[in-house]
Amino acid sequence: MRLAFVCAALAVPVIASAQELPVGGQLAASCAMCHGTGGRSAGGNEPLAGMPKEELIRKFTEFRSGAKPATVMHQIAKGYTDPQLNLIAEYFSAQKK
Repeated sequence: MRLAFVCAALAVPVIASAQELPVGGQLAASCAMCHGTGGRSAGGNEPLAGMPKEELIRKFTEFRSGAKPATVMHQIAKGYTDPQLNLIAEYFSAQKK
């Protein structure tokens, strides 16, 4: 019983912080695996933080259409609606490099 209480108490800050993120930040959270937290890549993949919104949207569109070669991004980009991609682009463009 005590362990369940401790686990629940520890989860509250995580839940609260996720709710504080704007919708674009919540959608962009899945990008952290490859592009780093907040789009600040530690290397290997292109950093997204601070990239102009228009450039991000152009790249998403090119991935979707197949015009830009990719290993997985073409599939990932197809999983979002245009409004969602717009929110993600807004989020990353507002992040500091």
